[in-house]
Formats: sequence, structure tokens, C-alpha cells
Amino acid sequence: MLTLVTEEISIMEIIHVSAECYPMAKAGGLGDVVGALPKYQNELGHVAKVVMPMYRTKFLYQNEWELVHEGGQALGGEWFKYSIIKEKTNKLGFDLYLVDINGKLDREKIYGYEDDTERFIAFQLAVCDWIGRWQHRPDVIHCHDHHTGLIPFMARHAYAFRYQLGNVPTVFTVHNGEYQGQFSWDKYYYLPAYDSWNWGLLDWNNAINPMASAIKCAWKVTTVSPSYMDELKHAANGLENLFEYEKGKSIGIINGIDTEVWNPQTDGFIVKNYDNEEVIPGKEKNKKELTAQFGLDPEKPLITFIGRLVGEKAADLLPDAIGQSIYQYQGKANFLILGSGDPEIEDQLDQMKHRFKGYFNAYIGYNEGLSHLLYAGSDFLLMPSRVEPCGLNQLYALRYGTVPVVRNIGGLKDTVVDYGDPGGFGIKMEQSSVGDIAYSVGRAIDLYANKHNLYDAMRGKMMTIDHSWDMSAKQYLQIYESLQPEQ
Repeated sequence: MLTLVTEEISIMEIIHVSAECYPMAKAGGLGDVVGALPKYQNELGHVAKVVMPMYRTKFLYQNEWELVHEGGQALGGEWFKYSIIKEKTNKLGFDLYLVDINGKLDREKIYGYEDDTERFIAFQLAVCDWIGRWQHRPDVIHCHDHHTGLIPFMARHAYAFRYQLGNVPTVFTVHNGEYQGQFSWDKYYYLPAYDSWNWGLLDWNNAINPMASAIKCAWKVTTVSPSYMDELKHAANGLENLFEYEKGKSIGIINGIDTEVWNPQTDGFIVKNYDNEEVIPGKEKNKKELTAQFGLDPEKPLITFIGRLVGEKAADLLPDAIGQSIYQYQGKANFLILGSGDPEIEDQLDQMKHRFKGYFNAYIGYNEGLSHLLYAGSDFLLMPSRVEPCGLNQLYALRYGTVPVVRNIGGLKDTVVDYGDPGGFGIKMEQSSVGDIAYSVGRAIDLYANKHNLYDAMRGKMMTIDHSWDMSAKQYLQIYESLQPEQ
């Protein structure tokens, strides 16, 4: 064990296991979280590391690596070899380890392959085998989402790992309960040997469900906001009863943001840097650049959407809601969308660029630099999500003085206060519907018309709210410490 006791602090070694970690590979908020939380835990005096698959990404080829381990494991009737490499410079603020399995993990995309089940089982087998061969044991293995959900079971019950890892505390974080990684019992032979009496720890509704297994087997379960933890007991894609049953070991912790990456005072992606004292001229300069790029009017309020164009984000409602708002409010606001996803939604937005030229535009795709400029140059950020476990976009918006317009759900509920309430700084809607979105747009237009009073004061205030990882990182450390054996 790497627990060094001093007068003030017990230093813990924490291993984060994830399918994503920014900037190596990111598909959504999971990548941002795993790319930031370990850095803040290290800054608090601990030793946090990340282990993830070795996809073929730009970051892989642009950095230097060293080989630290080679091994092999059985995946059903197949024996595969794996390698562990480590980024040499610690440039991310933590040690980053990549697992390479030839033919399985060495691909450009993170997800979306027919053999994803086999790919991520092989990844988890390699992680357990590698850590089990260490000369010491980490203090915590922190698993993120279903791609790592079998590790708590394997560590405790698989014959190959339980003697080495059975006493290592595991923490499992649910970043999105909609995706659970379930697969048929026909594929049970991919798993390492275990006592068959424990089959129920893998099963949910007659399938092997990695997320359900992790909730049952992990020592502690967390999710990314208190409200989302409550919501999972009522809407969890079939796992509602399990979340209710395991509530005694579960807690919701709001995600933080990396305030070094997301800082309008130093952000290299925006045209003018600013702080809360200079928010008005700073945002105006960025807005002029943004509206010039996309053919919009800088004098009108600019309402943006940044994210995946999927039903979970209520992106399917955007074409009708924006069209209705443009007609209903006689073009008093402009709209700009950055995102990709459902091809049908993408096509609708493409057609709207011509139909509502001068009032609406869209960039279909992923563009990290443009997203920063949107936060800096927008007046309002629209998030009408049907499901939002935590949400990071509203936190980025607050950091850049952009008013969030959000559905009152999950992490949005926990982090945004409607401006109609005391101390409020955002706009909330109760339902994900075309009518609620259009009504909220109307409130945004009215608020913007009052820009030299309430609106400007709100923007400066919201920029001072602390949503850094400092507090959240400390909460995770408290959980880890509660799982350590008494000295």
C-alpha cells in the first residue's frame, strides 16, 4: 500500500480507470471529468493516475511514451497480449497509462464498433491483471461508467484477481445511467472464471449488465450531481430499483471544471480576454467576431446550443423551437448551434441555415476552439435536456458570463438559479418541449432588453461563482479515506 502517514495528511494512490480522458480521447463530459479530477487530487497532495485504452488519436502520436509492462490474458477461447505504456512528461498533471491490445483497442474511434463488448472486457481484464502484478496495492480503484463496470466484480470474485485485488476498495461513478453496456449471457465465457454462485452479481433482467454489476459490487457508488442521484431512483433505464436498494452506499457529487483550461482571462481560443470587471467589453468583442463569422447581427441577443445533437439533449426539438421563436418574436434574437449527432437533425439544421439566413446558423461537427469562442461571445446558452446527469456546459457558460437557459433537471437543477428567484442568474424551464423552449427564449429577449441593469450585473456575478474541481476533488478524497482500513 502506498499510504504514507504524516502529521497532516495520509497520502493515497488512486487509480482512475476510464474509456475516455481529455485530451487523449473524448466523446463527452466523461473525458473532461477524467482529464481534470486526477490533476486536482494530485494538487491536494495525493497520487492520482489514469488508465485508459490506447486509441489511435493525435495525442498518442504527438507525445512520447515508455513501455512499463507487457502481459497476456484469456478472452474466452482467445489468448491476447497487451502492453501498458506511460506518457513520459506528466504534462497533464498526472500519470497517464494506455492499454494497447492489438486488433481491439488500436482504433481511431472510442465507441461504435460491433465488438465493443469484447473490446472493453479485454481492456478490463488487462487492467486487473496489470494492477494485480504490482509489488504494492493502490488505495482505491475508481471506475468510470459501464466500460469499466466489471472491474469491481472481477477484483472481488474472479479467481485470477481476487487474492491480489479483493481487498482494494473500488468506487464506481455513474456519468450517464442510460448507457449500461449490457450483453447476452451467451457471451459469459468472455469473463474470467469465478464461483458460479455469484452469477447474480452480474445479472440484471436476464442479461449481464456491467453498470448493474458495478452498483452491486463497488464499495461506494457516486454520480455527478445530487439531483441526478435522486432521479436515478425513478428513471434509470431499468435500474431504478437497484439504485433505490443501494442508496445507502451512494452519493451525488457535482462535477467541477478545469479552471485553467476554461478561463476567459487566459483562453487562447478567444479574440479578447476578460474578467468579471471587463465582462461587457470583453464579451462584445468576442460576439462581434462570432457574428461576423456566421453572418448574424451583433446588436441582437445571441442564443447558442453546444453539444451532441441527440434526443437526450432535446436537440430534436431545436428546429421547431428556433423556427417558432424567430416567427413569434419577429427575429429579435439570433441563434447559433455547434454540434453533431443524429443525421436527421443535422439535415434539418442545414436546411434552416438558408431558410433563416441572418437569424440562424450552425456548425455541424466538433470544434474545440469554436466552442470556447461561443461561450465567450454568446449572450445565452440553451440546454433543454431531457437527461442531464451533471452538465458541464452550463458551468463553462457561467465562467464566461453567458446566461444559461436550462431545463430544471439533474445537475442543471443543482447549479442554476432562475433570475426570477433571489440571487438568480439563469433561466429555467420545467419541460423539454417546443413551447417551453420558445417561452424561455422570450424571457431571454426581455432580459437582454434590460441589459444595462439586471442583465449586466448578473453576468459579472455569475463569473465569480466557484465551480472549480477543488471542492469536488475533496469530496471524492473523503469517500476514499472512509474506505481505508484503520491504521
